[in-house]
Amino acid sequence: MFGGLGPLEIIVLLVIFFVLFGAERLPKMANALGRSKGEFQKGLEHTTNAMKLEETKADLEADGRTPSQALAARAKAVGIDPTGMDVEEVEKKVAALEAMNSEE
Repeated sequence: MFGGLGPLEIIVLLVIFFVLFGAERLPKMANALGRSKGEFQKGLEHTTNAMKLEETKADLEADGRTPSQALAARAKAVGIDPTGMDVEEVEKKVAALEAMNSEE
C-alpha cells in the first residue's frame, strides 16, 4: 500500500501517533502539513512561471530561432560559414570576431 506498509502497520502507526500527540493535536498537525504542501506548490508554480518567462524572453530576443539558428546567423553576420564546424568552435570564432568588431 504505502511504501510496502499494509493496513495493520498503518493502524499501528496511527495508534502510536494518537498516543504521542493526542487526538486534539493531530488535526492541527494535518492542517499545518496541508498548508505547508500548498505553500510548496505555490513556490513551485512561481518558479516554473519565472522560468517560462525567461524562456519566452530568450525566444523573443532570438526572433523565434533555435539557439543553433541564432548562432549560424551571428556567424554569417561576421563572415564565417558555420557549415561542418563544431558548435563550440563556431561560438569561439564568432565571439572573437564580434569582440574585434566592437573594438573598432
